[in-house]
Amino acid sequence: MASNVMDALEVTTRTTGYTALREDAAWLDLSDRGKIQATGGDRARLLHAMTSNQVESLKPGEGCYAFFLSAQGRILADVNLLCFEDHFLLDTEPETRAKVYEHLDRYIIADDVTLDDQTGQTATIAIEGPKAAAVLAELGAPTPAAPYSFASWAHGTSLVTIARIDTTGKGGFFLFIPMEEKQAVILLLTNAGLPKATAEDARIVRIESGRPRYGEEITERYLVQETDQLHAVNFSKGCYLGQEIVERVRSRAQIHRVLRRLEIDTSDPPAAGTKLKSGDGDAAEIASAVFSPALGKTVALAYVRTQFAEPDTRISLHGISARVV
Repeated sequence: MASNVMDALEVTTRTTGYTALREDAAWLDLSDRGKIQATGGDRARLLHAMTSNQVESLKPGEGCYAFFLSAQGRILADVNLLCFEDHFLLDTEPETRAKVYEHLDRYIIADDVTLDDQTGQTATIAIEGPKAAAVLAELGAPTPAAPYSFASWAHGTSLVTIARIDTTGKGGFFLFIPMEEKQAVILLLTNAGLPKATAEDARIVRIESGRPRYGEEITERYLVQETDQLHAVNFSKGCYLGQEIVERVRSRAQIHRVLRRLEIDTSDPPAAGTKLKSGDGDAAEIASAVFSPALGKTVALAYVRTQFAEPDTRISLHGISARVV
């Protein structure tokens, strides 16, 4: 009996967080995301030369999304990069925190750049969903308008950085908070009636939204253009590590697969690596898949061969119909 009650409570909590992310707003604890601070007079020049997006022209309060690439053009990591008056903050996935730090540190030779891993000192709380901005406004907090822009909010004795970044594709904000203030901010959000969403809630919603995550759908296996995340790239900037491959692919249009969202007429999500067919030939490979309660079917992110990548193209999973969205 106790087990049944706990199961029911778990389902209720999951449904609340999932629905809130889709239709309203919810908060997520993302404190395990990597946070690396770069200071020194050469910080902009170094980051500009090491990432795929425009860094040197960023002004304080602005930011961007970028890739770190290998010399072979493979994606080593992604990063949300925020420009402050005296430093840059690099926000990255938990799995790539050490990789990003070591990758950058390896290229600091005679540069005036110092790296400081702030992950243990800075918490990250996300408020995500269509009504995230309204939640912040009700709390008297700023709501930065441009993607990856940010503003400061004085909360208690601490200064909170609020950035327009989200993980689910539903819009929202990251709150970078001194670790000692984390519980106070969570209490503030809870008292305001904001539900907590779980990592699984967020994963379902982001796959429904077609939002890839580094470490799951984006890995070192893929080239930039294959991910279709071209907002991570500035094609007119100067040289950076991996640019030659990116430009070669762009100029010759040489990709054979591209990341697309699929809707599959089954309630049983296929495992990563599962192949889909068109006739007898391979048409796509699943990167991630979940059951969507809202759609009543499986949604997936898959690398689809370019000839099948147009919207509404039908392909097949073991005889089950799948549609490219």
